Amino acid sequence: MRAVEVTRFGGPEVLSVVEAAAPEPGPAQVVVRMSAVDVLFLDTQLRGGWGEDFFGFEPPYVPGDGVAGEVVAFGADVDPSWLGRTVVAGTGNSGTYAELVAVDEAALIAVPDGLTAHEAASLLHDGATAVWLAEAASIRPGDRVLVTTAVGGAGSLLVQLARAAGAQVVGLARGEVKLELVRSFGADAVDYTDADWVEQVRELAGGGVDVVLDGAGGRTGSDAFGAVNDGARVFTYGAPGGDFAEYDEVEAKRRELTVVGLLDEQPDAEGLRAMAARALAEAAAGRIKPTIGRTFPLERAADAHASVEARTSPGRTLLVA
Repeated sequence: MRAVEVTRFGGPEVLSVVEAAAPEPGPAQVVVRMSAVDVLFLDTQLRGGWGEDFFGFEPPYVPGDGVAGEVVAFGADVDPSWLGRTVVAGTGNSGTYAELVAVDEAALIAVPDGLTAHEAASLLHDGATAVWLAEAASIRPGDRVLVTTAVGGAGSLLVQLARAAGAQVVGLARGEVKLELVRSFGADAVDYTDADWVEQVRELAGGGVDVVLDGAGGRTGSDAFGAVNDGARVFTYGAPGGDFAEYDEVEAKRRELTVVGLLDEQPDAEGLRAMAARALAEAAAGRIKPTIGRTFPLERAADAHASVEARTSPGRTLLVA
């Protein structure tokens, strides 16, 4: 079978297509024929050597942490009814950039009728993140919510979930095409490259926001604190530039802000799996719709990584069979 390996730490060019032995399912495992793989920003960071001490990857390795497709084989102690079903599953940050992927049965989520494998792959991580954050933020009717990455995979879902909860939403994006996408979700849109974007958010929100859902981190995430009302809830879940938002803890306490980082209270693997399943159900029912920006065939994994790093397209980037 074909697979993609990180041959050494570096830029997208270190991703190479190789011929590899097809996996055999072990006990309590199945083999999934890949239809779609979600390309995470984390994949690009690990490929570049970031987090080596924490994640423990050493080239060569096959990247990827999510796969959707058909179950084509199963090992001992596996429910045989999985055979032939379309599923989505996470693997733990490795092994999914391949035509065939071994997956633990415990990680499998059946893809509901009415949802494609591509949509399911795009919801595996982003859907779980969005459902968790929307629930943790306790978004209520009338809340004013700021989403700092409103056209990202999780961000676009958060805009939709917040709107469905009855909140007024302001979403940050860059450029008219992406701003129009934010508006299509029923939210107000502000270009974060404008020097006065914080003031624009405050004006649209009638003075300030009650909830911040920050997937941007860095300077944008830090500046977002200037748009919040006293008593606001701030949730940080991303740092594509490598740095989470910084804030004055003394000032936050004085203003009674609640600041929660995704890593502070992230659910365990079973909790995330349950939230991903809920996101799939919401999408199958038509209450949310994932944003799929670009798709690339497996052999163009390097182009997919370059696209993700350049942030040239909204939503989730996928590798597809």
